[in-house]
Amino acid sequence: MFGANSSSLTPKFFILNGVPGLETAHIWISLPFCFMYIIAVAGNCGLIYLIGHEEALHHPMYYFLALLSFTDVTLCTTTVPNMLCIFWFNLKEIDFNGCLAQMFFVHMLTGMESGVLMLMALDRYVAICYPLRYATILTSAVIAKAGLATLLRGVMLIFPFTFLTKRLPYCRGNFIPHTYCDHMSVAKVSCGNFRVNAIYGLMVALLIGVFDMCCIAVSYTMILRAVVSLSSTDARHKAFSTCTSHICAIVITYVPAFFTFFTHRFGGHSVPHHIHIIVANLYLLLPPTMNPIVYGIKTKLIREGVIKFLLGEKVVFTQDT
Repeated sequence: MFGANSSSLTPKFFILNGVPGLETAHIWISLPFCFMYIIAVAGNCGLIYLIGHEEALHHPMYYFLALLSFTDVTLCTTTVPNMLCIFWFNLKEIDFNGCLAQMFFVHMLTGMESGVLMLMALDRYVAICYPLRYATILTSAVIAKAGLATLLRGVMLIFPFTFLTKRLPYCRGNFIPHTYCDHMSVAKVSCGNFRVNAIYGLMVALLIGVFDMCCIAVSYTMILRAVVSLSSTDARHKAFSTCTSHICAIVITYVPAFFTFFTHRFGGHSVPHHIHIIVANLYLLLPPTMNPIVYGIKTKLIREGVIKFLLGEKVVFTQDT
């Protein structure tokens, strides 16, 4: 079963075991994941289409939202189809290089998602604190450069994961107790010393996740100070309402992300392994599923655009609240 190159102890393939201990329930576990994936793909692709075709949505806030939607749908597509093949058809083999590629894209896209959420927080900061200069500060060129910088940051920081993982000897076997190739899950299969992997993974988490969270916290501190200083109650309510959907997206993204990160490194045996695997999958699937719903409910222009698209009626876009 262990297809390895004996000279290098590098396996030809890994076996992804799905959710260890719950093999008999794989079909039932797959149903909500499949349903969430369908909603995620339809919702995010719908948002991208709507933002691209409705001129009223051609503003920085919605460009960042389109980038978030693209990141989300790409992220869940890197893992969910493979996961469903494990659950439905018992197709557990994944090529070694394919595993490394999946690992790279999973971590790079999660890092990019965090970066886009940070950019959206900065967008709200500029919109509320400098409303008269909003259009001149966040030009199309600035938005494109910010998106490219976020992508390059993820690529440069995550790419070393592939080399650090590939150098390890895999003499214990090739069974990974997971539904996809996660960096630490793959490293822990090795019989070598993966301390460098763990340290570098922690550094990347600090450089991406903690840095982005600090920027988001500073942005919303400045926003709160600006909103509290407004004399009109209606103006304060309107300013707060433009941030609620983004705050929901932050909570949906970071809560399962930090749970997964800390249990992987510090949880030991206190968290059952099947719980960790399920939460790790929700960490990749919940934000892509919920973000289109949250923005569709909380953002007036998007609600009106959806109504226009579904009913084929003429909808006059009003000021967003």
